[in-house]
Amino acid sequence: MTQPVPRLSVPAALALGSAALGAAFATGLFLGRRWPPWRGLRELRLLPPEDSPLWQYLLSRSMREHPALRSLRLLTLEQPQGDSMMTCEQAQLLANLARLIQAKKALDLGTFTGYSALALALALPADGRVVTCEVDAQPPELGRPLWRQAEAEHKIDLRLKPALETLDELLAAGEAGTFDVAVVDADKENCAAYYERCLQLLRPGGILAVLRILSPLTDEGQVLSTDTASGGNAISLEFKQPLPPPGKPQ
Repeated sequence: MTQPVPRLSVPAALALGSAALGAAFATGLFLGRRWPPWRGLRELRLLPPEDSPLWQYLLSRSMREHPALRSLRLLTLEQPQGDSMMTCEQAQLLANLARLIQAKKALDLGTFTGYSALALALALPADGRVVTCEVDAQPPELGRPLWRQAEAEHKIDLRLKPALETLDELLAAGEAGTFDVAVVDADKENCAAYYERCLQLLRPGGILAVLRILSPLTDEGQVLSTDTASGGNAISLEFKQPLPPPGKPQ
């Protein structure tokens, strides 16, 4: 992975970074990494491999990872299931999009160590707020010192309870239509419910990003069809059917 370099302004970072890294975020794939262990699939490289000269060139010219964010990424990769975290390419694209729409409020479903929450927090202004949801209290505590190091801890509102409870609480508190960005990287069983509630909480023109829902595969690496999918894969396929109408969050 490339070494951190000074952060650039939004236009400069977006010029090459978003174009080069968009595919990594949109597909929810892992660059040169294995699929999550619960999928039990063989290693696939549907994006350029890490040793691709072209890919490394693009990363070297576009990756702008805050030092604390990089430290948290490396720390997370040392944890069990650490390779299921959002990649640095995905995090940068998400942060660039948040800056582009001048986001101030964000939702992050699936905190883990807080890498995605920190990436969002760093993209928000000083009075910004990231509501991040997690059911396990231990992983976020690994990241908290680095949130503090990045001077972004005050922006991160950690909710240690099921995400659906937090989303319902936010709706009950009258926060519908007030969030700019929502990222869903939590359990797939509730994915459709997360989707519906996030649509209610997002403002018109807001951004909804859902990781790891595309290209469900069999154990042989074949793409499933809707009539053969089952279990978690079926959930993903069913979730992809509804799309927001014009004027709703994207």
